[in-house]
Amino acid sequence: MAIAPGDSLPDVTLARPDGAAVRPADYAGQKLVLFFYPKDDTPGCTTENLDFSALSADFAKAGTALLGISKDPPQKHAKFIAKHGLTAPLASDPEEGGLSDALGFWTEKSMYGRSYMGMVRSTVLVGTDGKVAQVWSPVKVKGHAAEVLEAAKAL
Repeated sequence: MAIAPGDSLPDVTLARPDGAAVRPADYAGQKLVLFFYPKDDTPGCTTENLDFSALSADFAKAGTALLGISKDPPQKHAKFIAKHGLTAPLASDPEEGGLSDALGFWTEKSMYGRSYMGMVRSTVLVGTDGKVAQVWSPVKVKGHAAEVLEAAKAL
């Protein structure tokens, strides 16, 4: 399934770094940015998380919650957050049947002639009505967090 504006998000349970459960439905009635990224502590993913963290207060002023999602385990997220002082919350997507699978962001990729499953860097902006307002996929990291913030403010 490819997610599109006007769609509702599947209510898949994710895990926070402390192991607590979090679901898209937990954000009902507020705007939400879900940013999906491949892997903790890689250059592009670190930059993306730092950019969203740097703007987290601005997203809060715009009434918009943030949630970064990858398939890394909760313990790895905790180390990533501590190492880089991240303020944008993170969650772990289940290995199989996760939110990224349902949205079409976990897909087959290839590099150097070998195929593997991987995350397509993507962002979803959800309105207060729980419907998808905008989707960016694939994402280029530079300037992306600021672009998403402007879209959230306009929503």
